Amino acid sequence: MASGKPTNPEIDNDMECSSPESGAEDAVESSSPAPAPSSRFKGVVPQPNGRWGAQIYEKHSRVWLGTFADEESAARAYDVAALRFRGRDAVTNYQLPLAVEGASSSSTSELAFLADHSKAEIVDMLRKHTYADELRQGLRRGHGRAQPTPAWAREFLFEKAVTPSDVGKLNRLVVPKQHAEKHFPPTTAAATGSNGKGLLLNFEDGEGKVWRFRYSYWNSSQSYVLTKGWSRFVREKGLVAGDTVTFSRSAYVMNDTEEQLFIDYKQKNKNDEAADAAKNEAGHAAVKLFGVDIGGGEMAGSSG
Repeated sequence: MASGKPTNPEIDNDMECSSPESGAEDAVESSSPAPAPSSRFKGVVPQPNGRWGAQIYEKHSRVWLGTFADEESAARAYDVAALRFRGRDAVTNYQLPLAVEGASSSSTSELAFLADHSKAEIVDMLRKHTYADELRQGLRRGHGRAQPTPAWAREFLFEKAVTPSDVGKLNRLVVPKQHAEKHFPPTTAAATGSNGKGLLLNFEDGEGKVWRFRYSYWNSSQSYVLTKGWSRFVREKGLVAGDTVTFSRSAYVMNDTEEQLFIDYKQKNKNDEAADAAKNEAGHAAVKLFGVDIGGGEMAGSSG
């Protein structure tokens, strides 16, 4: 990533500044509380806890891009959003390319990556701090949007039919204990931390998109769960109770790199849905022998 002094240190955030000639506007501003200390970077605001926030304005509405440990990281997050929201001519803090540390890529490649993702997707990556990881994967495969890993390079682990609570308002998927303990990283006390927030795991879906879920062990219910990020996956994939989510891992791990995990889904068979509906409507499963329903209540009342 290119480094250096910001290109516009005199501009604070993404707000319009009033001038001495603004007259009435100055009168209004003079009655307002003194502004908090500002950042030397555009789109960056200090936070009370010592961290730095990044924001951008879209159609006069603020879009929050997340909080970051240092001012420079927040400035780069703003630059990424500015390029996605306003194009390659956007005013940024740093010169292009913005590519992540250690990535040998041109600004054209990163712009292609940005263009191939919606504004909401880019904002979500920035907030979750996954932008660098997803950009690396996209650049490594030579495309703006990462191409999916082929089926032959994936090793099936397990699958689960989601329940109504898995796709409901609880924002969590319960992972069967035997599979969680066998295939996912151990959620020991040291790994989860004293706050019990768990681990962040990356999963690539069938379209090559990377999802980040929080993986935790809940002592209260003695269950392993995927939480943060799960509800968005449910919404985007349109999951309903009865659909199946499948988990797999990379069949080839080179250079002792971290094992790649995959997630995909299969929708419930429409014939199964129709059969269930018919069963619920009739109140019983129809079983016929020589044209006579022997599975329902008619036989019960006809014996003499």
